[in-house]
Amino acid sequence: MNDIVNFNKAKKARVKQDAKSQAATNRAKFGRTKGEKAVEKAEAAKVVRLLDGAKREV
Repeated sequence: MNDIVNFNKAKKARVKQDAKSQAATNRAKFGRTKGEKAVEKAEAAKVVRLLDGAKREV
């Protein structure tokens, strides 16, 4: 026989787990040092320059 499930507790547990995973994502995305952010910004600018330099004028 199956166990009885309290839907309120199951919903709260699911919401809590979703919040934890969102927090982990935000830590990875926003929890960087100033130097790491600068390096990432420089790499993005380099990619943009490379792509703009490869465009053909028509």
